[in-house]
Amino acid sequence: MKNHYQILIVGGGNAGLSVASQLLIKNSKLDIGIIEPSEKHYYQPAWTLVAGGVFDIQKTERTEASVMPKGADWVKDRVIAFEPEQNTVVLEGQTKLSYDFLIVAPGIQLNWKAVKGLEDALGKNGVTSNYSFKHAPYTFELIKNLKKGKAIFHNPHTPVKCGGAPHKIMYLAADYFRKHGVLKDISIQYWSGGSKLFALPTYEQTLMQVVKRNNIQLNFYQRLEEIDGANKRARFVGFGENNKNIETWVDYDMIHVTPPQSAPDFIRNSPIVNSSGWVDVDKNTLQHPTFKNIFTLGDASGLPTSKTGAAIRKQAPVLVANLLSVMANKAPSASYGGYSSCPIITGYGKLVLAEFDYNNVPTETFPFDQSKERWSMYQLKAKVLPWLYWNKILTGKM
Repeated sequence: MKNHYQILIVGGGNAGLSVASQLLIKNSKLDIGIIEPSEKHYYQPAWTLVAGGVFDIQKTERTEASVMPKGADWVKDRVIAFEPEQNTVVLEGQTKLSYDFLIVAPGIQLNWKAVKGLEDALGKNGVTSNYSFKHAPYTFELIKNLKKGKAIFHNPHTPVKCGGAPHKIMYLAADYFRKHGVLKDISIQYWSGGSKLFALPTYEQTLMQVVKRNNIQLNFYQRLEEIDGANKRARFVGFGENNKNIETWVDYDMIHVTPPQSAPDFIRNSPIVNSSGWVDVDKNTLQHPTFKNIFTLGDASGLPTSKTGAAIRKQAPVLVANLLSVMANKAPSASYGGYSSCPIITGYGKLVLAEFDYNNVPTETFPFDQSKERWSMYQLKAKVLPWLYWNKILTGKM
């Protein structure tokens, strides 16, 4: 194994691979290493559709080797520490790799253990999560088999990847219950660590209509502390002015849990993070403010926008342009404006395509009101975006 790379990328997910591909398209002679321990690569945005019974889970999985850009070295290992002063990273076994330039894109960490009892309860006794390849199909089994009772859908108190995922499965479930004549016999509840359903009023208005038509009960400022799988109940603790430290046990027949999330531990314990534990970054140039040969993008970055694949698609070309400028001893000139997108499924054949920037201003792609539920946008989510991901985004062509 080589011990030095011109460009070293930490992470072989969407962010790392799309940036590597774009760099190699610009200059095929670049010396790039990609550190990624995983054997498998997943298209996770489709897991909501899997949980709704309308997408094959196997089509979301490929081998990491099959998506690794030609011309880049795959370093099949994991980073355990950063030494930015020495331009090195430490791998398992204490092997060190040095670099001229570093791109940090390891993705986000799912903290299953942060909720007492959750890890052991998953996959049985009505406890599921679409944030797991293993358990997303179980979500549909629960939805399909529930004829009466209480369905809980949870959103944590931390940032998460794909912020709409915790509630779009709730809308799909409600639509399924309606189509099968059991909605009137099922109490649907949303328990969230957030303060509202969606940050942008133009989209939240539509979502509130969806909530109303499905008679969904909303509970905000609630932190999930414990799952008691054997007794099918969950313990929430309220925070905020009106319900601070109020403990509530909630019975359920099914519960969809979104695990609390953070930057990976090896990021949080490193010298390259900001005060919140995410990779420190200039939000426009994607360059580290202290270590100028380090760039970052994606879910582990401290960028103040939603953590989505759509955001990465806009971040990647900015990072590539600015990295190449710095490599040529020029100042970064490309700027990322905080674009992110959240395709919010509101039922079978219905979707609201939310697009916005750092200022929470809608930045919509299509020449119509995207805050309305549309069949065409559902087709974009279900059929077009998966194809684009595998064939255009990961290959650096989009």
